[in-house]
Amino acid sequence: MTGTQYGRGREDEVLAQAAVDALVGQLALAPKPGLPDPRERTARDHSALRWSARALLPGLVAMAATARRTGEPGSRLRADLGAIGRSTEHTAARAGGGHRGALWTLGLLVAAAALRPGAGPADITTLAGQLAAHPDRRAPRRPSRGSTMSARYGAAGARGEARAGFPHVRRALTALTTARSQGATEPQARLDALLTVMSTLQDTELLYSAGPLGLRRVQAGASGVLDAGGTATEPGAAALRALDTDLTERTWTPRGSGALLAGALFLDALRPVGVRG
Repeated sequence: MTGTQYGRGREDEVLAQAAVDALVGQLALAPKPGLPDPRERTARDHSALRWSARALLPGLVAMAATARRTGEPGSRLRADLGAIGRSTEHTAARAGGGHRGALWTLGLLVAAAALRPGAGPADITTLAGQLAAHPDRRAPRRPSRGSTMSARYGAAGARGEARAGFPHVRRALTALTTARSQGATEPQARLDALLTVMSTLQDTELLYSAGPLGLRRVQAGASGVLDAGGTATEPGAAALRALDTDLTERTWTPRGSGALLAGALFLDALRPVGVRG
């Protein structure tokens, strides 16, 4: 391997590791309304979640390397990413958890970041949207829960979010910067970013489990926490606890929001420190 090839390989590993760290960071947050809480799970369960997240690393390295070699966000790269993604999803599932939504989000963002080294979040999300716009002709034709809910209710879903250039990832980044500038701790800023996504995302997982009325209830609850001042305030923290209790009792899980927060944390890690707020 030449010095240049080694350097590029190292860059691919750095991008992939940043993506895995973002997912692990999202998993560690608590309380996340309706999402797995590391404080309330056995050590073994939480270890399995972290282990399966780290099992994404080789696939994400391969996605970055493939994007760097291909050089353009075209149909060929989209097909290659899809093939790598399906293999990686299988490996992660065997390790204890699929993280399917996070892999979709992070895979596209990692590939886009590899295509344009040094690009900012706006350029990376735009490139990721261009990639997602190409059909994956090798993908299985069976309908998924998300595609079924999208067709039934007209929700954008994960594919629509990606094709639009991840608008909720960008909103989460803005929320992170705002909360930090207002003195929130890092966990509080990340929770505010998660709630920002939850407040408007048409989460197809929630549509499947809770229906349109349930989705609106979750969105209103997330907005209520933010309207109360966010998680850094006592009223906001109380509203967050109430929302978490409500969603946990109803077994409503906003997985789509968690995956998009992981995407935002990945892009945040790529920004210069002074730009993060």
